[in-house]
Amino acid sequence: MESIVVPYGRWKPATPAQVATLFSAMPCRWWIAGGYAIELAVGHRVRDHGDIDVMMLRPDQLHLHDALRGWECWAADPPGVLRPWEPTEVLPPAVHDIWCRPGPGEPWRLQVMLDETNGEDWVSRRDPAIRRPLADIGTTGPDGIPCLAPEIQLFYKAKDPRRKDEIDLLAVLPLLDAARRRWLSEALSHCFGSHPWQDRLT
Repeated sequence: MESIVVPYGRWKPATPAQVATLFSAMPCRWWIAGGYAIELAVGHRVRDHGDIDVMMLRPDQLHLHDALRGWECWAADPPGVLRPWEPTEVLPPAVHDIWCRPGPGEPWRLQVMLDETNGEDWVSRRDPAIRRPLADIGTTGPDGIPCLAPEIQLFYKAKDPRRKDEIDLLAVLPLLDAARRRWLSEALSHCFGSHPWQDRLT
């Protein structure tokens, strides 16, 4: 895969299988997220990807340093300034994104997003009223790779949909059963009042 240049350097995203190998010994839950989560749900390639997202739960964040021992991990401080993240630092609630690469000057390989929890519930970082049991937020893709449930990924993509988000929606929509469509429609209604995707969920 060719490198993609961004303001903070180059991206050469790891594959989901490579992420699974890196995270195989991590003693906590994680899920492939973003466009790759949609592809894992669909079961085939949908489009090109400039990066790869992995979701972890905020209480588990320090396990990332153990899984990526020797790598550089940079925290994205709002409104998006990257800074080195030290192995013992607990990131504040405002920091949700971590960029990771094998070493200085290397391309970025993966982005980790931290999501919130309350007991055994996942809580959306965008709206704490949007939540689900942790046991319910993921599915398993090919080769047993854990990935975020497609309706939750679409919820995150719905804030400011880009062309690639529309492509992902069209790819996975036929696979969403009535319960998943209903959850997504209700989440969109709660957050946005109305949303152009809702008509496609009925």
